[in-house]
Amino acid sequence: MSQSRFGTHRLIPACSLLAVVLVAALAGCGGSSAPSPTSSTSTSTSGSTSSATTGSTTGSSASSPATVSTRSVSGLGPVLVNAQGSTLYIFEPDAHARVTCTGSCAQVWPPLKLANGGHPSASGAAKSSLLGSDPDPEGGHVVTYAGWPLYTYAGDSGPGNASGQGLDSNGGAWYAIAPSGRPVMGTP
Repeated sequence: MSQSRFGTHRLIPACSLLAVVLVAALAGCGGSSAPSPTSSTSTSTSGSTSSATTGSTTGSSASSPATVSTRSVSGLGPVLVNAQGSTLYIFEPDAHARVTCTGSCAQVWPPLKLANGGHPSASGAAKSSLLGSDPDPEGGHVVTYAGWPLYTYAGDSGPGNASGQGLDSNGGAWYAIAPSGRPVMGTP
């Protein structure tokens, strides 16, 4: 013990104090600060609700039903989005018929996948009558809208971004899709 003008107190060695701080910090990290790949969120933008199954950066879902919603994107108008408000795209080679973006393509353009036995649902201006699903050649099912399989783009920086719009990548063009079910041909 040592004496100071503030009274008697114990000196704690610096390394012991550091150990206590590290243990406390690590204990605080025991919980999950990031959303799980199957968590679902909702946000509201300009009167339209944005809600969908959230995936990891791969856009896939493990256990929640997928909900497709809408959001207004500058230069494009209202487009379909996932739970995080990320723009959903169609791939021209899919030709309203089937999933053709697989392997390395699906790493850049992750499909919006359904949970096993799940059914897609619509929110905002999205139409439930246009929702469906197609088998994914890599397993599971991909959500479709007006027959088009839906994908996100790994290059989008966040909600409301559509940097994948009009790109010619992986053997074809990519476009955002309007609530009508038609590809959006403009540029953001």
